[in-house]
Amino acid sequence: MKMLRRGTWLPVVLATLLLAAAPMAQAKTTVKGRFLDVTNDSGGNVLQMTQRREQLARSGKTVRIRGYCRSACTMLITLPNACLGPKARIGFHAPRIPNTTIIPPFVDQIMGNYYRGAIREKWFGGWNRSLNMQVLSAREYVRLDPQTRICDSLKPGRKRGN
Repeated sequence: MKMLRRGTWLPVVLATLLLAAAPMAQAKTTVKGRFLDVTNDSGGNVLQMTQRREQLARSGKTVRIRGYCRSACTMLITLPNACLGPKARIGFHAPRIPNTTIIPPFVDQIMGNYYRGAIREKWFGGWNRSLNMQVLSAREYVRLDPQTRICDSLKPGRKRGN
């Protein structure tokens, strides 16, 4: 295990404590039969989102990401049981300590580990350091990460599944 250089431990500890104390944004997750709908999720605490991701993965249900999905919510898109609603809007920006413009160390690395393909490239190519929101449609997201799928159950003309 790599040791931290002298003087580098304080920012790591501070960022971890601040992120652990930050409340999770109120996201709406609705159970609809064999689906879990994550709707209009503005993100929140990255560490709490990793726990939420694990719970959703174990649910045995299809996780449909609908409406907007921003910030830490984007970590849910690569769940093996997830799909994007055809009208979803996905937003990326650098993680930051709540109510500041301070970008904590290592948190962008945690988030980046959940991304694939060109999404991951764009994340580490600058989205991870920008406070400006980079917004994609579901179709644009899938073009950059072809492993992601649009929810069949939400496509126009399809019967809405329960």
